[in-house]
Amino acid sequence: MMNRAAKADRIGKILDDLYPTQPIPLDHKDPYTLLVAVMLSAQTTDKKVNEVTPRLFSRADNPQKMSELEISEIHQIIREIGLAPTKAKNLQKMALQILQGGGEVIPDWEFLESLAGVGHKTASVVMSQSFGIPAFAVDTHIHRLASRWGLSTGKNVETTEKDLKKVFPKDTWIRRHLQIIFFGREHCPARNHNLSECLICGWASTKKRIREESIN
Repeated sequence: MMNRAAKADRIGKILDDLYPTQPIPLDHKDPYTLLVAVMLSAQTTDKKVNEVTPRLFSRADNPQKMSELEISEIHQIIREIGLAPTKAKNLQKMALQILQGGGEVIPDWEFLESLAGVGHKTASVVMSQSFGIPAFAVDTHIHRLASRWGLSTGKNVETTEKDLKKVFPKDTWIRRHLQIIFFGREHCPARNHNLSECLICGWASTKKRIREESIN
């Protein structure tokens, strides 16, 4: 049976072959607009976020302008997005916090994770995509695939992140995050997926897992 490191190596080669470049799926122009877009993407599709952010960024594409908008104005612009009332409050509060901290989004874990509405996953995306600092943001999709492929038995995203960081070399973390998301969307959906015919699940998943998820 293949160990996790060997499995990750083979998976990495497949992902590099399929996705030699990894465009960031959320439209943005700088660390602040990426931070806003990632925060908005929780429980919402990237497609929906990209439909809403042009209108938002035309009104407020920096913390100063965002802090000057009323929460009701922000809510009106982002209303089609999941959890819009909470996100509108967080966007205004986050803008004020950034201004208090010097006005810039900086590559500092403690600073980013202290911002309203920003958790470890959002901070990881900004650290890696905006600043090139190795991080491995794990969302529910990556968590699901890591489990399917036997790279983690983690019951939560925190454990899965630790497991993936152990098996993938640090200099691949940034691209692996996006590649696994792309693979999940295009080849490895959550439901009605025949694991035995999947390019990765077909050999990486256990027979038990393939059986459990088999389509009857």
